[in-house]
Amino acid sequence: MESKTNKLSTNFLGVKLNNPIFTGSGCFAFGTEYMDYFDPNELGAIVIKGLTLEKRDGNSGSRIAETPAGMLNSVGLENPGIDYFEKNTLKEIKEHLNVPVVANINGSTVEQYVELTKRLDKLEEIKILELNISCPNVKDGGMAFGANPEMARLVTREVRKVANKPLMVKLSPNVTNIVEIAKIVESEGADAISMINTLLGMAIDTNTGKAILGNTYGGMSGPAVKPIALRMIHQVSQAVSIPILGMGGISCAKDAIEFFLAGASAVSIGTAFFGNPLVALEVKKGLLEYCGKKNLSNISEIIGFSHPDDGVSYRKRLEIK
Repeated sequence: MESKTNKLSTNFLGVKLNNPIFTGSGCFAFGTEYMDYFDPNELGAIVIKGLTLEKRDGNSGSRIAETPAGMLNSVGLENPGIDYFEKNTLKEIKEHLNVPVVANINGSTVEQYVELTKRLDKLEEIKILELNISCPNVKDGGMAFGANPEMARLVTREVRKVANKPLMVKLSPNVTNIVEIAKIVESEGADAISMINTLLGMAIDTNTGKAILGNTYGGMSGPAVKPIALRMIHQVSQAVSIPILGMGGISCAKDAIEFFLAGASAVSIGTAFFGNPLVALEVKKGLLEYCGKKNLSNISEIIGFSHPDDGVSYRKRLEIK
């Protein structure tokens, strides 16, 4: 008899997952911090906190601000750096995690991205590399790599040269034409796309008249961004032939189902963990119930169903890939 969990089994970039539920980078730390709430091995994959070559203390001042139906963050990529990660954090990952681990790669220059990729690519525990091109590019006046089509092309191309593992590029929504960026990174060798990253926003303290965040602006996430994320995934999935890891405001099974229908092959939960540490288990249960209700043999059958062709052509392209 077919196990219920088989309805959620997923092959993402050649990596076998028990279910298509990922964690959002920066929202689940390094995968073991939520163990007091539930077994992280119940997840499909864990995307760990963003890493840089050097240790980063992050931004000063207030880093989090609540907004209606969401939050703003300006953490500033605080992380222990790759040296500490290899010597210490990796031991905990080996000891406690049996699910695929995705590394989130960050840098201020193309050279930093390339060097960090080389090191992470060698680690057996890391199964997929996520290239975060939403970081400021020091050599380009602080503009994010992902906001400049040619810089997105360059960093993806150079990282692809040294990456042997599957490469997923995380796109910024703070652009004029995200479809153009998606097609560029696909042409330069990206195996998948993750989207969307946070939207740039701001909150002001009416008592002081000053910005709440120490860095003035921050990334907005949470339920409020879901309609934007769905629209962008719907557009991009009809323009590329590589799978998409969809994210942006998912807080229940219904949200996740919408992302599959829009064209995502897997989903990532982030901000919702802060208010409900068990949200991933609830989403997983809801997806299984949906498969039963719709008589689906696997959740992948609904990928891109909202497309004009009911998603058939997109699924076929994914199969060919």
